[in-house]
Amino acid sequence: MNRHIFALQQVARRTIGSSARRQVDNKVPQKQKAFQEDNGLPIHLKGGTADAVLYRTTMALTMLGAGYVVYELLKAAYPQKKG
Repeated sequence: MNRHIFALQQVARRTIGSSARRQVDNKVPQKQKAFQEDNGLPIHLKGGTADAVLYRTTMALTMLGAGYVVYELLKAAYPQKKG
């Protein structure tokens, strides 16, 4: 049991200590340029297609939720007759 734990510690130490660092490109300047250009789009849609889909989905769910709330309020205002 101890032998397995010791081996695991060695593997973990070797993986963390000897891993080569990846170079990560700095994408901030490109994002700043895209979001600051004056193309007539609102800021919440400048991210592209994914932003547009997310925005439309959020609006659809909001409208469905508001409609359901109105339906439930009307249903509660006029209770069903028993009998």
